[in-house]
Amino acid sequence: MAWLQSRLVEMGRLVVDTVLPPTDDTDIFDTLTFLDDPCCASCGYPFDHQMSGISAFDLQCARCLARRPAYATARAALQYDAASRKLVLAFKHGGHTDRLHTFAAQMHRAGRTALAHADYIMPVPLHRTRLMKRRFNQSALLARALSTRCGVPMDAHSLLRAKRTPSQGGLSAKGRYRNVQGAFIVQNPEQIIGKRLVLIDDVMTTGATLGACARTLKRAGAARVDAICLARVVKPLATP
Repeated sequence: MAWLQSRLVEMGRLVVDTVLPPTDDTDIFDTLTFLDDPCCASCGYPFDHQMSGISAFDLQCARCLARRPAYATARAALQYDAASRKLVLAFKHGGHTDRLHTFAAQMHRAGRTALAHADYIMPVPLHRTRLMKRRFNQSALLARALSTRCGVPMDAHSLLRAKRTPSQGGLSAKGRYRNVQGAFIVQNPEQIIGKRLVLIDDVMTTGATLGACARTLKRAGAARVDAICLARVVKPLATP
């Protein structure tokens, strides 16, 4: 049975390699858009220009001004576009983990402020049925690589996804928000009471999943919750 499973995995990766063939890192990274300041002080949405006379720590986008996120800050290493999408999907669905160290380095750069005072790094969890189907949690792999790089310990057990939710793909911002309500729970809350936590995810679209995780953790007693993602969607923002 084990050999059959191994063979199926090998065949699956062969198919993915055909659709998403590995390419030279230099060629790929030359086409990526790396994110940094100036950006929204809360969600990290990138701004085109720094506004003179205003501290980068005071700038907020329209969405965050209208509704303050549950997390303190969110940052992403890359803009999620045609170039980075190929990279992310090869990692997420193809199991290409050879660039994990590079991903961790860029996430460390993007989230350096939050990581400087964090007690734990915490991956956004998958529901157990999805984890069995996918065989790994891409957010946990990113969290482990980032933990190794920055020295902040990883806690992959306190936050659980108790509710199996439909994919967020194709949903509106409000639909995404409703979809993840009540999806997460905390086990062993004594582990996180009074702690400063950093959530790790692969892609941030509207921030609904990160917000749901942050609210759950704060209700359980976390002192502060920040978030770092590998990539984030950048498009014109509409207020909720």
